[in-house]
Amino acid sequence: MPRPACLLPVVAATALLLTACGTDRAGSASTGTDTAEPSSRTQVDDPGKDGVRITSLTLPSASPSPTRSTSVSAETLTVDSGISATYEVTNKGTKTLTYTVVFTFTSADGGAMSNQTATVRDVGPGKTVRGTVRAGRLPLSTPRVTGAKVLEVTKVPANEAPAAPGTCPASGIRVSADQGDAAMGLRVVGLHLDNCGTRDYTIKGYPKLELLDDDFNPVHGIKILSGSTEITTGAGPDKPPQTITLKPGESATAGLVWRNTTEFGTAVNVPYVRVRAKAGAAPVTVTPHLDLGTTGKLGVRPWVRAQS
Repeated sequence: MPRPACLLPVVAATALLLTACGTDRAGSASTGTDTAEPSSRTQVDDPGKDGVRITSLTLPSASPSPTRSTSVSAETLTVDSGISATYEVTNKGTKTLTYTVVFTFTSADGGAMSNQTATVRDVGPGKTVRGTVRAGRLPLSTPRVTGAKVLEVTKVPANEAPAAPGTCPASGIRVSADQGDAAMGLRVVGLHLDNCGTRDYTIKGYPKLELLDDDFNPVHGIKILSGSTEITTGAGPDKPPQTITLKPGESATAGLVWRNTTEFGTAVNVPYVRVRAKAGAAPVTVTPHLDLGTTGKLGVRPWVRAQS
């Protein structure tokens, strides 16, 4: 599930597309900086998280000059911060993995000034990938950034990772999950299926799911329901299952619905869900972070044609 929003505006995340081969050099997670201000680079002794750590932080020695704008408000005027951090991703496991990492740039009091997300693909066992993440453009009123850290790491088997933006898998079908919505304990995450291939693709009924723990082992004891009415009626009625044929360029959506109610018993968290568009389809592992509490139930809405 999405983490709580930062108090200050968060710069939009930009994905890195990387391929690991031995020790590699990665690119930037946002557009390059144009500031002419001198910068200082400081080594960082960061223990990191899940094999990802920051190795250095680059900060401009003076505040960058504002760019031209029709507004003079310090809250709305943004400048290229010139701030960046280098990092490395080391795969200590036995499978080739694709990592999604959220980095946060912080002020002196620890507040988050900018979050950036990088996707590091195909990191082989025992391999290390190095790269740079940039804080990007920040409001002129943003407090001075003094640090950076790894906020969150998720990783999935590389052959089951959602396709990179703008690419199409060999199957011709791209499956992904959105950031979801949470209100009053009700959680809703959308699944998206895009026919990016050259042939029609037919689906019927519900996506096929496997719930996985941190080690990608099956999670047992959770009842997967066809539909969401047993979970809630507040998310709107379920449409009946139907046969849908998607022409190239068309899409469909489904949904995961649950509550995180915690009563008696042990709360269950499911970080990964392996999704197949239909029986026999290639699996794609998404990371909706299901905080199921003690409910023991997950509702799955059927595929419906996406509105054009």
